[in-house]
Amino acid sequence: MNKSAQKSPHLFHIPVMGTGFSVDTPLKVARYGISSVVSLVDDILLEQMRKHHSDKLGLEYIEISERAEDARANRVQAYMEFLNNRVGEQVKELQSSPFEPGSEITRYFEMLPDSPLKDSYTKMLALSDSAEKNKLQDVLRQQAVPGTIDVNLMTKLDRDTYKRGLKLPPEYADAMSSLRGYAKSSVRSSIIFSAGFNRRLYAYLANFDDFFQDDEGVLRKKIVLKVSDFRSSLIQGKFLARKGLWVSEYRIESGLNCGGHAFASEGFLIGPILEEFDRKKAELVEQLHELYNKALAGMGRAPVQSPLEVRITVQGGIGTAEENKFLLEHYDIDGTGWGTPFLLVPEVTNVDDLHLKKLQAAGDNDVWLSDRSPLGIPFWSLRHTASDETHNRRINENKPGSPCPKGFLVSNTEFTKVPICHASRIFQKRKLKQVAESDASPERLNITRKNIMAKACICHDLAGTVTLKLKIDKEALPSICCGPNIVNFSKVASLEEMVGHIYGRLSLLTNSERPHMFIRELSLYVDYLRDELQRASEGLLNKTTKSFQEFKQNLNDAIEYYQDLAEQFSSEQRKRFLRDLDALFKEIEKVLPEPATPISIAAI
Repeated sequence: MNKSAQKSPHLFHIPVMGTGFSVDTPLKVARYGISSVVSLVDDILLEQMRKHHSDKLGLEYIEISERAEDARANRVQAYMEFLNNRVGEQVKELQSSPFEPGSEITRYFEMLPDSPLKDSYTKMLALSDSAEKNKLQDVLRQQAVPGTIDVNLMTKLDRDTYKRGLKLPPEYADAMSSLRGYAKSSVRSSIIFSAGFNRRLYAYLANFDDFFQDDEGVLRKKIVLKVSDFRSSLIQGKFLARKGLWVSEYRIESGLNCGGHAFASEGFLIGPILEEFDRKKAELVEQLHELYNKALAGMGRAPVQSPLEVRITVQGGIGTAEENKFLLEHYDIDGTGWGTPFLLVPEVTNVDDLHLKKLQAAGDNDVWLSDRSPLGIPFWSLRHTASDETHNRRINENKPGSPCPKGFLVSNTEFTKVPICHASRIFQKRKLKQVAESDASPERLNITRKNIMAKACICHDLAGTVTLKLKIDKEALPSICCGPNIVNFSKVASLEEMVGHIYGRLSLLTNSERPHMFIRELSLYVDYLRDELQRASEGLLNKTTKSFQEFKQNLNDAIEYYQDLAEQFSSEQRKRFLRDLDALFKEIEKVLPEPATPISIAAI
């Protein structure tokens, strides 16, 4: 493999969570070698956070006004530089701290997973010769490298921008501007693209040298694709390779067992998907390497003799060290992502005290796959948040819709020349009036009205927990987009405790009945199938009987796969796993009976 930047010593990363939950997480964990992801959606929040932390540290802060030229790109760049500089200072402080109980460098090494680096630390502790001990300590200090300050762009959130009613050039669209700001920064990390394929955004990457190897063969900035299946990974990877751009990581995420927006597949589940990646990774790398070199030659750049590194990681619903280890070893993946459980770690993520208590108390009925997102994509939400209660109150007062203070999710031009948001007051008022004047039946009218008013503000309210917690906005109405995995955790934990849970040193699970992550995802898909059938019956979804049967068959194929996989489990785990599979197989048949002969689950 070609030379690349130093890697994180940890086997997990902290994915992006909303816009505010992980907005400054690098300041809290990067110095300990843990990589985390910052959302670039909300440049207003990034500017507020730069001011807050600068003021807190006594640093000079020069505002970048939203009216400034190229404001969004400059705000993103400024925030990235701030994070990079501060983490750099933290690392120097950590490396110079003494090896004694409670020190920063001791904290760094104590949290590491079992590894050669951890073994060196343990060896140092056991040394009695002072000179030899000090010599090894000096080596260890240099090996205490930070985690990366990664960023996330939702490719769908590429709102065109307007000035005096006129659309600006494409490079000033939201995602394009955010990409430019990140690309111009000095940060060495990865940009994660999620929510689909954006051709103009991907093509724009080729305008920045940091996405190509430097003279030392290093990619200063790496491309990561958040994907749901192998086919889409290959398609997107080929598109980028033809531009001379290398995808360094494919971050596989469960379609439903995750937080935030849920991009459900057509019944394809995480286990079989990981199996396909494991089986075809070499084929993927070989195809992309050929296209990559051809593109580089066409650009006058030097080709690479050997393929660059390609990492495969997975995230979504992982809850135990046993599951984490199985994923790493059985599918030969390079890392895992842990998001939702970190919402209960105040020193890592931003949740105000009131909503932290709501997360602690959350049960199955408190977390739901809602239709709140203006994007029309299922969205995991915590009930009874300030945002949720305000949304319902506005409807009850016959004043539905949000004032839309930020407008990052605007897309509709049905009533206006400049796009507006489906969750906005102006859209819902006009749409409800239009529907009321139609000749729809009372039943159809009620369903349509409910669907219109379901959309809620998330681009502003997802920042609410951090702006409320830090007293940036005392009137904020937080929204929480935790995944369903939150119901298995109820204890507020420290960073050491959560890392210890991930590596199996202790357990923070508080739900003794928690099913295996594969079973949980399958059950979520059964619920999703039931809901889709209901939506189709109400005329809200246009799907054929054939497509539903194909969805069901994909679930049944996954059940067959998991039945074989269960042989890898311990006797007790296997017994429960197969019992749960059998119950879900029967439930699928109830939800969507099929005349064809179904598969059978082996007797337990």
